[in-house]
Amino acid sequence: MKVLFVAGGNTEKFGIPPLIKAQGESLKQHGVDISYFPITGKGFKGYLSSISKLKNYIKNNPVDVIHAHFSFSGIVASLAKTKTPVVVSLLGTDVNGSGLLKKMILKCLPLFSWKAIIVKSEEMSKKLGKTKSHIIPNGVDTGLFKPLEQAQCKKQLNWNNEKIHILFAANPKRLEKNFTLAKEAIKRLDNNKIELHFFENVEHQNIPVWLNAANLVLLSSLWEGSPNVIKEAMVCNCPIVATNVGDIEWLFGNEPGHFLADFTPEDFANNIALALDFAKKNKKTNGRKRILKLGLDSETVAKKIIEIYKSVL
Repeated sequence: MKVLFVAGGNTEKFGIPPLIKAQGESLKQHGVDISYFPITGKGFKGYLSSISKLKNYIKNNPVDVIHAHFSFSGIVASLAKTKTPVVVSLLGTDVNGSGLLKKMILKCLPLFSWKAIIVKSEEMSKKLGKTKSHIIPNGVDTGLFKPLEQAQCKKQLNWNNEKIHILFAANPKRLEKNFTLAKEAIKRLDNNKIELHFFENVEHQNIPVWLNAANLVLLSSLWEGSPNVIKEAMVCNCPIVATNVGDIEWLFGNEPGHFLADFTPEDFANNIALALDFAKKNKKTNGRKRILKLGLDSETVAKKIIEIYKSVL
């Protein structure tokens, strides 16, 4: 089976987003012939300019299924007017975001002849209303993401052993990740031993080192679908504090060491204090066991996606 992944390719350092590439590689391990079509160019204009390029690509490189990631990629695939069935994975921003973009996407969905829609959480599925969707969160590569020796990871990153290291598990420049809340909460703890780190241009294969080096992982997002970094942190058995967005509450379950906070700095700070106390006493959680129980390893997820490909054929 030949499948073409269509996705934005504008990230300066990585090209096709690493998480999408990781999903493609997991499908390859199950015999699916995956190729990639990166959409380049700025903004919506860049997507529109890719329509004829995609049409020509399919003409010269026929595939069985087009799997588009993000709504605009799905729109490009539909407007290319090939006879190839289109499967679209909607991301958190597509459905859970705010403003004109979200309204436009939800209103226009019925206009496109997508054979299947994949969403990341029950919340996203409900927001699509009558539009039928498959709930399949992204899987985690449990070979890459696993518990590692914390002291060795700190040494690799040159982090001071005398400090408490808290990792904000996102790029603070992304407004929806709500870095201000995490920063304000940590200020309220008034602990000069705390060092706050965050992701910026960190390569995907290096993220496990950062997660394992941290005493605590934070995510204070305004919205999410099914945040990959939370699942990655969980399979590394990291203590976590997060806002109750997307499917995070479901991911956490009742496993100790995972704390849900509201959007006030006071509550977020209180939960950070509880989590740091847990980390001091227990070091690690049983998050990995929870993720495996939910079937969110990349191998299990790949099999579910292949079944969707078969159904649209």
